[in-house]
Amino acid sequence: MALSIFGRFHARPGQAGAVAAALRDVVPPSRAEPGCVFIEAYRSTQDPDLFHIHSRWVDEAAFEVHAGLPHTAAFLARVEPLIDHPLQISRARPLDAPA
Repeated sequence: MALSIFGRFHARPGQAGAVAAALRDVVPPSRAEPGCVFIEAYRSTQDPDLFHIHSRWVDEAAFEVHAGLPHTAAFLARVEPLIDHPLQISRARPLDAPA
């Protein structure tokens, strides 16, 4: 069953450009992974320091492969010092999907 991932990244003061660059760098290789159905990065229209990633994976196993790849680890190492909160990544399925 498909799995959606939501990531929230609120940049430290002065780091929004660096967060945006990190997101731009990680999306293309993630999108090219065979288990990736969809991935897009977003910037808030109300808070220019707030970014999100929304991705969908064919299943939990595909996301686990993604999570272990070098470009994913490099992204996390790069972005964590740029944000002003602990990393926030949520795994989700549609509300009415079977368990």
